[in-house]
Amino acid sequence: MKLVSILIPVYNAEAFVAEAIQSALDQTWPAKEVIAVDDGSTDRSPEILEDFRPRIRIIGQENRGASAARNRALNEAQGDFIQFLDADDLLARNKIEVQTQRLVSAPQDRVASGAWGRFTDRPENTVFISEPVWKDSDSVDWLINSWLGGGMMPCHAWLTPRILIDRAGPWNEDLSTNDDGEYFARILLSSSGVVFCGDASVYYRSGLPNSLSQSPGVNNTESVYRSLELCAAHLMAKEDSVRTRRACATHFQRFIYDVYPRSPDLVRQAEANVRELGGSDLQPGGGHLFQVTSKTLGWKTARRVQRTVRS
Repeated sequence: MKLVSILIPVYNAEAFVAEAIQSALDQTWPAKEVIAVDDGSTDRSPEILEDFRPRIRIIGQENRGASAARNRALNEAQGDFIQFLDADDLLARNKIEVQTQRLVSAPQDRVASGAWGRFTDRPENTVFISEPVWKDSDSVDWLINSWLGGGMMPCHAWLTPRILIDRAGPWNEDLSTNDDGEYFARILLSSSGVVFCGDASVYYRSGLPNSLSQSPGVNNTESVYRSLELCAAHLMAKEDSVRTRRACATHFQRFIYDVYPRSPDLVRQAEANVRELGGSDLQPGGGHLFQVTSKTLGWKTARRVQRTVRS
């Protein structure tokens, strides 16, 4: 029976980490190991982890970030398949079993994805909304579909064979935000494709105030931009075509819409990338007032007005 390693980076997650670990231990797939890396927590997370010993392995290190914690766990993992799980997210009980059974009957260089939904309070309130990427797919096709607006996968929705982990290389520890997007772009492009498992569900906790993905700080914005540059380079190295250029340009255009008027230097760099890649037809999103203002004054003025009103 194939061993699955469930790897959990933990940093100041005392409110949620017990639930995350329990969802890992409750997996119906019996051949599993759970490795939690405490990344220098200063709250009660280390004490909570100890409550689960010896059912899980616990590794402590100085605070170096989630990617470094995942790399540390990978170095210790013995599994044939790797399951990443953030300390505030949850797995359905049969998630790993469903995906493992699908992968063992598929070519060994496929990666499995699954259904995911967001919740803010209790997992039973999770809302699952099907997206275009929820299907079996070629790896390049999957990335193009995703970057053109077809949806995404949080990192715990994937189950990855160790052969692809070794082929793709470690997590990029220089990235603080969208590190998972960059990492799984490499995983996908190292694979022969994605098998989608609709019965393998995960729960993605949203709306946390201290979440990196919710923070507009300069370092996080720079990390997102750098990850997009790397993702584009990975995809273009695999296939340089009209369709991949359009997907990459749209990826950068979405970044521009998201961060303008903050980070003007990064916006200018992203705009240059969009032009070099041949442009994107992605339109900015916003409510009725934003759309009306955009038509008369342009989207940048409309966005500045929107930001001013919100502040």
